[in-house]
Formats: sequence, C-alpha cells, structure tokens
Amino acid sequence: MMKGTYITDIKEIPYFQSMPESEQKILLNVTDRFPFRASKHYLSLIDWNNPKDPVKRIIFPDPRELDASGSPDPSLEKNYTVQHGLQHKYPQTALLLLSDVCGGICRFCFRKRLFMDSKRQTVRDYMPALGYVRDHPEVTDVLLTGGDPLILSTSRLKEVIGKIMEIDHIGVIRIGTKMLVYNPFRITGDPELISLIKDVSAEGKKIYIMAHINHPNEISSESVKAIRMLQQAGVAVVNQTPIIEGVNNDQTTMADLFRKLSFMGISPYYVFQCRPTIGNYIYSVPVEQSFHIFQNAFKKCSGLAKRARFIMSHSTGKIEVVGVTERNIFMRYHQAAHPDDYDKFLVSRSNPQAHWLDDYEPFYLETAGTVKEWFFEQEQVYSRTAAQ
Repeated sequence: MMKGTYITDIKEIPYFQSMPESEQKILLNVTDRFPFRASKHYLSLIDWNNPKDPVKRIIFPDPRELDASGSPDPSLEKNYTVQHGLQHKYPQTALLLLSDVCGGICRFCFRKRLFMDSKRQTVRDYMPALGYVRDHPEVTDVLLTGGDPLILSTSRLKEVIGKIMEIDHIGVIRIGTKMLVYNPFRITGDPELISLIKDVSAEGKKIYIMAHINHPNEISSESVKAIRMLQQAGVAVVNQTPIIEGVNNDQTTMADLFRKLSFMGISPYYVFQCRPTIGNYIYSVPVEQSFHIFQNAFKKCSGLAKRARFIMSHSTGKIEVVGVTERNIFMRYHQAAHPDDYDKFLVSRSNPQAHWLDDYEPFYLETAGTVKEWFFEQEQVYSRTAAQ
C-alpha cells in the first residue's frame, strides 16, 4: 500500500487534522507558497507525539517559513545554465535537471523555486543538453538532478543514461536522490532499475548515488535493503547533508549519522552550510557554529566516517571552511567557477552571527603567487618575498 504513494495535500495528515483551526490556516498559507509533498513511508517514520522529532522537522511545514528572507537562487545557478536544464559551473561536471518532482519536499530545499509557481527549469528534450556535453571533452561527470531523477520511470532513466553512455569522455554518472529514505520501495521493488545499474557497471563506467540523508532516524530497514541492492549492483553511494537547525545541529547526532553511514559502506561526502534560500533562515545555523558541530562530530568517529568536507555552495564555487579561531575564520576554494580562485585562501575576522559567506567582511585573499600584503588577526603582515 505504501509503495509509490505520495501525499501532496497536508489536510490528509491526521496530525494536521488534530491541530487547532487557526494553526491549520497558517500552515495552509505556508503550503500555498512552499508546497508540501511526502511519501507515506517517510511519514511513518515520524513520532508525532514528539514536538522535536527531526524527521517531522525535515518534511512538515513551519509557520516561520513565511518570514521569507532570502533568494530564490542563492548560488546563482542561472548564471551557469548553458542549455535549458543544463548547468556547467565546474569544468569536469555538468548538471542535467531531469525532474521538478521529488519523493518529498524538504522544507529547507535550496532549489525550492522548482516547486513554486515559476517557469519550468528542468528538461524534457535532453538531446541539446547532451550535445553540449559531447562537444565539451573536459566534462567527465554528468550529475542527474532536479528534483529527483528516481521519481522518473526506469524506462525514461534507461533512455537518458543510454545516451550518456555513448559519450566516450564521460566516466561517471551521478544521480542526486533522497529516494533511499523518502521511498526506498522505488529501488527494492524495481528489478529493472537494478539491471540498468548492473549494465552500466559492466560497461566500465560508474554510477554514483549522491544520497541526501540528514538524520539517522530516516534510515529504515527498507532503506538499508535498498542501499545494499544498489551497492551489489555496482553503485558507489556517498552522502551529503546540510546542517539544519532542529535536525542535526548537534555533534552527537552528526557523529551518529557519520558512523551509521560508514557502517553501511556509504562515504560521508559533503556537509553543507544551509543556503540562504527564500524561507530557509529558520533552518540555518551560523557558519562558525556549524563548523564546530562538524569538527566535534569528527572527534567521535573513525577515519572512514570522517571523510566529509564542510562546504558553502557559493555562487563563486564550493568554499570549504578549514578552521576557526576566536578572531578569524579560514576558508579555501574546494571547487571554483573561475580557475584563478582555486589558488585563493580566504581569511576573515570571526562573525558568530554570519550565516553565509557574504556575511563576512572584509575578505583578504592570499594567492599562490607573490603576496603584496594581507591582514591576519587585525595585524599587517608581509610575505617573505615582499619583505626582501
């Protein structure tokens, strides 16, 4: 009964029905702006008697979302859209937006503009996009994203992946998905999908599942089964999660998540700072607090469980926070939209209230070449080359 079934009307949820009418009205205002969607399986994981249940926090609307500060496109993805539905920000990786539907809608989604009243940004005719990829041999990875590609039929995925496989310089196909926890029956109940993955693996190319697991409570026994089936078919599963207030913004939860993932053979890949998307501020944790949660969680884990990087997906690139002191924060470009930025090391004065890179001012950039001068902890320092 649960397989493939989704709820898009919050009025169908018994918990909502039990709320006072005044609270119901507010939540309906929220879902009018930021739609609601969840699978019955995922809703079954919620302890509705716990007002702080982390799974409920991920999927159930909050009235404060209507305090809609933020941007519809905080990472300026539109600037890197080279074909309809295709983004090319970093040389090696192209993003193909295949779907504008997910198994559920995370309340803190950074791409929630896809689910709101807006012009369609995903692609139905993917051939022009793949023509672009074919003409750019520097692209080695194609990321299928959206929305969630696994919401599509396997026949549709087979069609798209088959065309990608024909491009010689593509070695990796990534699939960004939360279906492992939103609706694992999508995987366990579809032998055709498993066969597709086996066929790709046999051809010498690799499928990576970029999983989105935010809290250990999301991982059901059916999720474990789905993950095992994918791995046995030849998939590499890695995980990425933002740090979300009320979900995983404590070191114990984050360490438990890292450990549980590593026990299943899933590599923690990225831990993101929550992007300042419209309506997302209530889910965001200050950058430096997030970094300390991340670092303290590492102290509780073995090396295999602490392979993630703490990242801000800024419009200029993926910026990794590498250190925080009482006075300063230190960052570097892990990925950069502009090649010259790879050589930059970013130092700024500490700002405990900062929620995003743009909240830090000023920045002083050290490059790999000669540094004329830069500032560190409010003192002027000269490079050895400049001092000679």
